Parts: sequence; C-alpha cells; structure tokens
Amino acid sequence: MAMESTLSKDVLELNRQAASLVDGLETSLSNTFVLMMKTQACHWNVTGPLFASIHEMTQLQYEDLFTAADDIAERIRALGHPAPTSLGQMIQNATIEEQAGGKSARAMVEALAEDHHTIARQMSDVVQAAESASDSVTADLLTARMAFHEKTAWMLGAIIS
Repeated sequence: MAMESTLSKDVLELNRQAASLVDGLETSLSNTFVLMMKTQACHWNVTGPLFASIHEMTQLQYEDLFTAADDIAERIRALGHPAPTSLGQMIQNATIEEQAGGKSARAMVEALAEDHHTIARQMSDVVQAAESASDSVTADLLTARMAFHEKTAWMLGAIIS
C-alpha cells in the first residue's frame, strides 16, 4: 500500500511538472508566433537605405520562426496536451505585443531586437524548469531557440547601432 501511495505521488508530481512545462511552452509558442508576424510585417513594410539588407534578413528570420512554432507546438502535443488553436489564444498567451503599423525601419528593427531578448529570457525560465523535471528534450529544443533569439537580437542591434 505504501508503494502505491509513493507511486501515485510520483505520477501526480510528474503530471504537475508536465503541465507547468506546457504552460511555458505555450507562452514560447505564442511569443514565437507573434514575433513571426511582426518580423514578416517588417519584411513587407521596411523602407529606406537599409531596405535590401533588412528585407532579406527578416525573410530568413520569419521562415525560421515559422518552423520553430511548428516544433514547439509538436513538443506540446508530445507532452500530451493540445496546442493553441486560435490567433486569439496566441495573442493572449504572448508576453510580447503585436506590432502597431506605420513605424520607421529603425523603430521596427528596435522592437524586433527587444522582442528577441524578451523571448530568450522567457525561454530560459522554461529550460530551467525542464531541466528540473529531467525533460532534456524540451530543454534542448528551447536552448537551441534561445541561441537563435540571442544571435538575432545581436544582428538586429548591429544594424541600427
């Protein structure tokens, strides 16, 4: 009987940890999706002397973010939870804000760089939780994403410095 009780507690703890990780993954997915749209909007609307370089760079970035969103959503599914199913859910779960229209190239690039920093920090918290839960798959997935966000923030910052 004591063995069953201990096993039940272990299962409950694993379920609690998985649910906590899924919450963090949903935020990561939502942030990724919102940033993908903001990056694509910058790609579409950038003007000025750096048009070509920003236009090309942002295309590579939004394509990468699209693939990342799929990877994160599939990880949520692999943990036994449904992925968000609406834009409203994505916007509500995101910790970054949508892009307002009519911004200069500099303002758009600055906002993107800041968002990449924000997402890297948010993902770092989920990586720590995943490591505590011995979920190396989630930790590895988001560690790789953090590297992308940190490098992209640096590259965007270099354009406007």
